[in-house]
Formats: sequence, structure tokens, C-alpha cells
Amino acid sequence: MKKELIQELFKKFESAGYILNGIECWSARELQVLLGYSKWENFIKVIDKAKESCRNAGEEVTDHFPDVRKTIPMPKTHQKKLMKKKAVIFGGDV
Repeated sequence: MKKELIQELFKKFESAGYILNGIECWSARELQVLLGYSKWENFIKVIDKAKESCRNAGEEVTDHFPDVRKTIPMPKTHQKKLMKKKAVIFGGDV
């Protein structure tokens, strides 16, 4: 890799980080894009390998890879369908 490319990637990596409760963190979703993975399914394999390396090094995986899930709002159409299903299952007591 050329020195300029490495420096550019390093700057992007550093700018993607943030401080949470005094700890430097990165979002896997942001790193996915930064590292050129278009599909989460492919990137999660990389994360799993990194977790395995962490275990092999004798480190506690949860200290380095907290399983934080980013949630997104459910579309209104799906909310309505879910409510209808609950009404049928619970006999209208939703």
C-alpha cells in the first residue's frame, strides 16, 4: 500500500471514532463502509475473526467487542400489521 493511501485511511479511521464514557469507540457499521464492505453479512465474518483472535490472545472479547445493537424505527405499515396480528393472537386485548 502506498504511504499516502495508508495515511488517508488512518485519518478516516480516526475521524470515525468517538468517545463514549471516556472510552474510544468505533461503530462496526461505520467501519464496514470505511473498509469497503458493501454487505454486512461479509463484514460480520471479519468481526468474528477479530473476536477469535482476541480470544486466542487471552483477552476478554466483551471488553473489546460490546454487542451493541443499533435499532431503526419500524415502518408504519409493519407496525399496523404487527398490531393486527397481536389483536388476533390475544383476542383483541392488545
